[in-house]
Amino acid sequence: MQFGLVRLMEDIKNFLTIKQASEWASKLLNKKVTPSNISYLIQYGRIKKIGSNGDTLIVKEELAKYYESYLGKRETAWKGQLGEDLNWSLSFDYLKEADTTKHVHRLHPYKGKFIPQLVEYFLDSHLDEFKKEIYFKQGDIVLDPFCGSGTTLVQANELGMHAIGIDVSTFNALISNVKIGKYDFLDLDYELKKITKALSKFIVDSNTVVFENKLTQELTKFNNKYFPSPEYKYKVAFKEINGDEYGAEKEKEFLPIFLNLIKEYDIKLMQDKYDSFLDKWYLQHIRTEIDFVCNLIHQIKNPSTRKVASIILSRTVRSCRATTHADLATLKNPITATYYCSKHGKVCKPLFSIQSWWERYSKDTINRLCQFNNLRTDTYQICLTGDSKTIDIFQELEKKNPAVSELAKNQKIKGIFSSPPYVGLIDYHDQHAYAYDLFGFERRDELEIGHLLKGQGKEARNSYIQGISDVLNNCKRFLAEDYNILLVANDKYNLYPIIAEKSGMQIVKQYRRPVLNRTERDKGAYSEIIFHFKEK
Repeated sequence: MQFGLVRLMEDIKNFLTIKQASEWASKLLNKKVTPSNISYLIQYGRIKKIGSNGDTLIVKEELAKYYESYLGKRETAWKGQLGEDLNWSLSFDYLKEADTTKHVHRLHPYKGKFIPQLVEYFLDSHLDEFKKEIYFKQGDIVLDPFCGSGTTLVQANELGMHAIGIDVSTFNALISNVKIGKYDFLDLDYELKKITKALSKFIVDSNTVVFENKLTQELTKFNNKYFPSPEYKYKVAFKEINGDEYGAEKEKEFLPIFLNLIKEYDIKLMQDKYDSFLDKWYLQHIRTEIDFVCNLIHQIKNPSTRKVASIILSRTVRSCRATTHADLATLKNPITATYYCSKHGKVCKPLFSIQSWWERYSKDTINRLCQFNNLRTDTYQICLTGDSKTIDIFQELEKKNPAVSELAKNQKIKGIFSSPPYVGLIDYHDQHAYAYDLFGFERRDELEIGHLLKGQGKEARNSYIQGISDVLNNCKRFLAEDYNILLVANDKYNLYPIIAEKSGMQIVKQYRRPVLNRTERDKGAYSEIIFHFKEK
């Protein structure tokens, strides 16, 4: 009996209320941990709760383990560097990559987009410790004047809201509109399979196909001998082998095998011209296949199906550039021969056919469009191609859909949720240079705000302030009187207070969120702010 009572007392000591947990954690970390911080850990499954909401208890040992874990240490460290006002729940660190790239959000690669959960947080009707008011409701019209790849449009649809996007880039508008489009899936499946079959027939007797099969066989034998997995990677990791030196040596050793195969099968590597992106960054046979598929897409009669096929081809073309696996994002120099790949720890080859990527992306795209179709609401979304500084939104809507234009004029646009470009960080046209070449789209680089080539100096910052202010002043003409504007930005130069002033508005609230670099090598503490603008 005495033993049971002692055990019970020990168990009770190990249980903490949320308030007790915040006090205990504050002592453990030597910094303030609020009850809301503890509630966040429970809400997102970092620690378990015992009991109902009114009598919630947690296990002290679990809480200690969390703060000793990688996530716990990172949260503590980042708040120490960036400040306690950091809203860690907006890091969305509990999500898997499949959640942040769900359905159509991964229809096409795009630099500089925000994750859908961030949009949903501010568009939906929930309230919490940080978000104390509802900005949008079902049936409202949301505007994104820097639409990019259409994340705001897609999430507005999921939440039962209408949405209008604007982008200076014709290709960005195409991506956005394909994501939120409605499709005849039988026709789409038929046309994509027809192109796949035609492509297979087109290349079946090609020397390039025979050559690549033989090259793959030779590479497999070579890599199995000199880069056995996982032994080779272990030796590199434990510095028994210098990977760069050994890899360079074996790259040279395999090169004669590659060159002999090139000669044997009479393979032409480079194109005759060097005038455009497609000329420079694609091997001759790849370019031949691209042109073949592009021509077939132009023959598709259903315009909606044709647009989806264009996006699939663009995604395919992006993956087939003549570059190393490690340089896909940077494009240093075209690669026309086999090379040592530090990413995969073996000798790799450039691509000689688009077929496998075309087939993979065709299936993936139909699957993602179907997933979104099962979630979509009966609302209207569109991305207009134009300059947000000057565009007449209602007039442009009238050309596309008079009924929606009338709706917008009557109820006005409720507000803005957008992520403006950063200062001197991305060239939004150049990241899809292949698509502009492929489809013959007009480039409007001069209309980009914060263009990479303008840099981040004083003149560039002043130009940026003026550009964003002009957009907001133009868009205000179409907003309801009680509008809300929410802008996501990393404002390291403190430009947004000036932008608010020049736009006749004031910043009434700021939400600071950590940006977790999941795939980048840069692990440094980094945050961005969601600015809430209102009329003065």
